[in-house]
Amino acid sequence: MQLIKLKVNGKPVEIDVDDSTPLLWVLREQLDLTGTKYACGIGLCGSCTVHIDGNAVRSCTLPVSSLKASDNIVTIEGLSADSSHPVQQAWKQLDVPQCGYCQPGMIMSAAALLESNPEPTDTDIDANITNICRCGTFNRVRKGIHLAVEIKQSAYAKNKGGDAS
Repeated sequence: MQLIKLKVNGKPVEIDVDDSTPLLWVLREQLDLTGTKYACGIGLCGSCTVHIDGNAVRSCTLPVSSLKASDNIVTIEGLSADSSHPVQQAWKQLDVPQCGYCQPGMIMSAAALLESNPEPTDTDIDANITNICRCGTFNRVRKGIHLAVEIKQSAYAKNKGGDAS
């Protein structure tokens, strides 16, 4: 066991855990952040996606020993406490999920994509959103990402217009 220092959802945390423990299990078991899901356990499906310094990362295969205390880890719980992130708004408006199990990881991947590419094409979305959805909601995910772009642009225009008055 080793004392590991992390920054999760903007808060410093210290946990006593084997340093080979995957980040997913630290989040779920030690920190009680159960929004990040376990599914395949080998980093393929994306249900366990979190952000580390803004990048979408599969947490089920990432040992906590590979992280630094300065790394900014964001889970679905930390993306937006009030579900006001444009991706979350779009998901609600379009009723994107079917069963919903994979959606926290899907939302985290979509949010990271929009941070790196504010206006992705369908080709960009297909290349970057590699999460697996057993229900097959990929067309709704793509529509949701495009709607999130519109929501984000609308909010920006509203804020910019409000600053001018």
